[in-house]
Amino acid sequence: MPCSARSHAVAGMIDRLNHPDYDRWATQIKRAGGCRQPIHLRGKVDHYDQATGQLLHHYTTNTEPDGILRVPCKTRRATRCPACAETYRADTYHLIRAGLIGGKSVPETVSTHPCLFVTLTAPSFGTVHVRREKNGKILPCHPRRDAATCPHGQIMSCTDRHSSDDPRLGEPLCPDCYDYEGSVLFNAISPELWRRFTEALRRRFAKLSGLTLKALREQATISFAKVAEYQRRGVVHFHAVIRLDGPDGPDAPPPAWATADALADAVQHAASVVTAEIKPLSRTFRWGTQLDVRRITMTGDLTEQAVAAYIAKYATKAAECVGTLDRRIQPLDDLAALPIREHARHLIAACMRLGALDDLAELRLIQWAHMLGFRGHFSTKSRRYSTTLGALRAAREEHMKESEITTGRLPLFDEDTVLVIAHWAYAGQGLSAGDQLLAAAITGTRLPSAGGGAR
Repeated sequence: MPCSARSHAVAGMIDRLNHPDYDRWATQIKRAGGCRQPIHLRGKVDHYDQATGQLLHHYTTNTEPDGILRVPCKTRRATRCPACAETYRADTYHLIRAGLIGGKSVPETVSTHPCLFVTLTAPSFGTVHVRREKNGKILPCHPRRDAATCPHGQIMSCTDRHSSDDPRLGEPLCPDCYDYEGSVLFNAISPELWRRFTEALRRRFAKLSGLTLKALREQATISFAKVAEYQRRGVVHFHAVIRLDGPDGPDAPPPAWATADALADAVQHAASVVTAEIKPLSRTFRWGTQLDVRRITMTGDLTEQAVAAYIAKYATKAAECVGTLDRRIQPLDDLAALPIREHARHLIAACMRLGALDDLAELRLIQWAHMLGFRGHFSTKSRRYSTTLGALRAAREEHMKESEITTGRLPLFDEDTVLVIAHWAYAGQGLSAGDQLLAAAITGTRLPSAGGGAR
């Protein structure tokens, strides 16, 4: 931070500390949980007795510091707000784990249901630099004695033993040979490929069991939760928990013939046969050959806790590992001037180029160029897998409400007899440089590396 900016920040911090309403401001910051870019709201809330029309309680932001209420931004992206992303990660962790051992309205008997951890990968779009290990030893990237020379004069071999932070990881050995268009198109079509996989999985499992789909639904249910993860080369692959239940979901055990082995056979078949086509370009996509299917157990290496933590970790990440931006890129942006890796630049350029084609408009490649073409939800689940993020957030809000009543900031009302009228307006977002310093000290969070001011 330049000296002038640092001096300005310190002056702003001192001014805030000496302000009469500092204590209330600090309370807002604490309640926002260390949010790096809190939302500013202006408005009021009135509570009326429905029977008499009497005003029971009135709240307005006019009495708050700066005339605004600061609330968490609730982003899931760790690059934007680590504090809010941590809340999202924790919620995802509990959602996944509840579907494995019970809790959060899911019976504990669900832990006895057959359950698999499945990883579906993307196909190859060209040889890229990789880090490989065997028995704790780092292996050469792509060692080939008689390596061929590509049409662009590049020898397709690399004998380097890459470190985990090597910037070349994920980049192609020959950028001119790499199928950038195929990479972004796979990302764009992968949500449809996942949907078709789940359908093919149910059909195959029914067939292996000697049942029709309708008969299968009357005896068993296949539930799942999945998250998308970006590989360093810029394509997504999916990690999924797939569980067998009875016809009523986790409340009922699956029939004895519905085994984990039968489910694994169905997963392997479905992953190998499903395809998704982008007809205007006559391109057909399928999953990669590196399918991983493992059973989840309560003991051993792949426990429910390990799986829940692994999935939750990726729920807060996006394409930043590829070296792209965490914001949308506009068509008029100068790609050459963006602070991104060259590999990511090529992928974004492919999105822009393909997105300009009328026949591919429905893929919305330009709008999702910063995500390298992927526009699906990062974490999804079937309806009966476990609780929902909404239910977890509602429980947290109810807890906060009870705390407000206990401390006297909110009267105890019979909700059935009270009419609540609220009016809110957006008034900005973020913290000034001085407020950032204070907020970091109050909540014990790290300061952003750059930017992050109020707007």
